[in-house]
Amino acid sequence: MKLNITVTKITEGGVKDIVFHDSGSDYYYINRGLENGLNLDSLNAKVLNKTVTLHLAKLIGGVTSEHISQLALGDEIIYTEFK
Repeated sequence: MKLNITVTKITEGGVKDIVFHDSGSDYYYINRGLENGLNLDSLNAKVLNKTVTLHLAKLIGGVTSEHISQLALGDEIIYTEFK
């Protein structure tokens, strides 16, 4: 599923996960993002208070997870699991 959100906060969560919070109470995460070359400071500088496009994983039964498969700002792909 594709979703546009405005990132209001970025935190570390779980085991080296990067958590993106929106303007409401929702949050989405990149699993082990800190182990995959992403950095909280550079992400804050790049996407904080900006609208990003998330590609979220669908689970069995059609439920959408909060797991980010791809993160993009405009035409720039910042993170992707797609090969």
